[in-house]
Amino acid sequence: MTQAPTALLIDFDGVLRTFDPSINAKIEQRYGLEPGTVLDVALEWDRLLPAITGRITRSEWLATVAAALAERVGGPQRAAELMEEWVVYPGVVSPEVLQFVRDVRAAGHPVCIATNSTVEFRDVLKSFDLVDEFDAVANSAEIGVHKPAKEYFLAACTLVDTPPARCMLVDDTDRMIRGARAAGLSAYRYTPGDDLSYPRRAFGL
Repeated sequence: MTQAPTALLIDFDGVLRTFDPSINAKIEQRYGLEPGTVLDVALEWDRLLPAITGRITRSEWLATVAAALAERVGGPQRAAELMEEWVVYPGVVSPEVLQFVRDVRAAGHPVCIATNSTVEFRDVLKSFDLVDEFDAVANSAEIGVHKPAKEYFLAACTLVDTPPARCMLVDDTDRMIRGARAAGLSAYRYTPGDDLSYPRRAFGL
């Protein structure tokens, strides 16, 4: 019989923080790029992996993106200008998801951010005034292992002092959901606009 979760692991980008793609799309179009091009290049695995495992900084990662795009936008200076504009938009925090986090904590359950991010991620939390909203932060760049590796999830569970069988991951990516389940956690796939009724019930809210 599946045990009810007593700790929550929740993804940041795509769940707690969301982005309006049209904002950066307008910037990309001014530089002659198809919407989504910068993100696609940034997320290419050989480029992303060093950033989310703490081997390079966010600035160094974004510099590799600029270098990859330079020829397409008119040279290194134009590429640097593109990236300066592209990084300005910080996205928005979902009030509904944040309220879910607060309700879980108010019910006595620890909540851990579970994110593949760069070494500067805690500065992002600070910029949104979210530092005190979580009991722990499982940042891949700090752990040195990224989602969906089993070692990542075990480390995240340890941060909230809860066995995997009693932890639930809420994430927006199938690969992460499968990885969490393989590591022994329960997992729920979030989609934009989700009312989170299923995980709420799981936590008895």
